[in-house]
Amino acid sequence: MSLTNFVPTPDFDEYSARFREHYMMDRRDDGVLLVRAHTNGGPIQLSVQNHRSLGQMLKTVGADPKNEVMILSGSGDEFMMDSDPEGFALEDEGLPYWAYEYAYKDGRINVSSLVFDLEIPTIGVLNGPGFHSEICLMCDITICTEDTTIFDLHYDIGSVPGDGIHTCFQTLLGVKRSAYALLTGEAITAEKALEYGMVNEVVPRGKEIERAYEIADHIMTQPRTTRRLTTQIVRRPWKQAVVDSLDGGFGIQMFGHVAAEHSIHGRKAIAQTVDYVRKGRKNNFDKG
Repeated sequence: MSLTNFVPTPDFDEYSARFREHYMMDRRDDGVLLVRAHTNGGPIQLSVQNHRSLGQMLKTVGADPKNEVMILSGSGDEFMMDSDPEGFALEDEGLPYWAYEYAYKDGRINVSSLVFDLEIPTIGVLNGPGFHSEICLMCDITICTEDTTIFDLHYDIGSVPGDGIHTCFQTLLGVKRSAYALLTGEAITAEKALEYGMVNEVVPRGKEIERAYEIADHIMTQPRTTRRLTTQIVRRPWKQAVVDSLDGGFGIQMFGHVAAEHSIHGRKAIAQTVDYVRKGRKNNFDKG
């Protein structure tokens, strides 16, 4: 008999309750896990708090051997189109500390955890328009609703798009298309996202979770080891992209924040920036 015991692995009932403020979790008996990010039950409103929670959640889910497939989605009719009114107060209180602790460190963990800390297949579900779509686009398989719009708002709010969205867009779109999307805030429709190879399927609103479960059911037809090892094969391009570009891009973005010496994440700035998406325009400067 060994002189020591295994350290207990995370318990689903415990961590699903612990993360409830940010994520609604439901796990079937076969280990297929549905995680729906939310703010007060509705679409995600970006904040320092839910930004940090993402990496914490992904590491915890990845550490539980009873999880077999993760479906990751948002809540309501939008993915993320707003920020918490007080969600970036910590940025104003101490920009240098915020830039490292809550942005550079947490943000890198969020992206790298999705790619490195989960040994199981992942299915991203974009449930409507939103920014920070990389967390679903960088899943192994991604589906979206017909009314989904994918865009990046960083440049228009005075921020360098280097926090992982650049890794995502450059990998999926290539050099020219990603440059246009990052510099102009191009509103990429679901149809275009499918054409560009950003998503695998476009489904009617209300059918996205049902379709994700259908895909998960197919994945579950093969043995556990086959599923997990196949995941490591299909995920290798993301691993290489993260190693090559994430840390440096994030460092450039945070240097830009500190050099600018002003907050840019407030609700007013984001609300004004995403307005063109709500109105169905291609970008924020062509008014037609």
